[in-house]
Amino acid sequence: MKKFSLAVALPALVFTGLLLSGCGIFRSEKAWQTAKQQSPLEIPPGMDTPNATAALVIPPAGANRPSPNGATARVGEVAGTITDGFILADSVDETYRRVGEALGNGEIGTLKSHDDAAHTYSLSVMASDQPAEKPGFISRMFGKSSSSSGTATAPRSVLVTINSSGQGSSEVRAQGEAAAVAKVVDSLKSRLGGKG
Repeated sequence: MKKFSLAVALPALVFTGLLLSGCGIFRSEKAWQTAKQQSPLEIPPGMDTPNATAALVIPPAGANRPSPNGATARVGEVAGTITDGFILADSVDETYRRVGEALGNGEIGTLKSHDDAAHTYSLSVMASDQPAEKPGFISRMFGKSSSSSGTATAPRSVLVTINSSGQGSSEVRAQGEAAAVAKVVDSLKSRLGGKG
């Protein structure tokens, strides 16, 4: 009886092993043998890599000359003058009016002229060529004022221009000598709440 069960079980076990091993006895051909090459993927128009020829344009030497006050010159400006500014979320006309009110009280500088059509203000600002030194910790604690090192302040001309900067916003730009521009831009930005 043991011979009969072993004689039946052994071929059944071998047959099951062949089925589970997937050796391919019952398949006529392999799938990889009949595979055909597909055409390469095509990139749809407008989805390819953007043009990057101007991505790494190196400005000429000295194009960005920072002043002691941190303002920087625009490329192509006349040497000795800088342009700096900020953005206000308001129309050009309303920004021009607000800047005029801020400059009209005379605290920032003396208003020399204005052009309503070009949205510009010309003013004279008392400013020094040297950046103002901040008092140290001990000077602030004990109220000692640092003596000025003989830096003379002189009137400097500044031109303030208001232009459109997109939908519902205006760009306020000041142009002139570095110290005067920095004073005007910082004062206007703090009074009008502009973004740098």
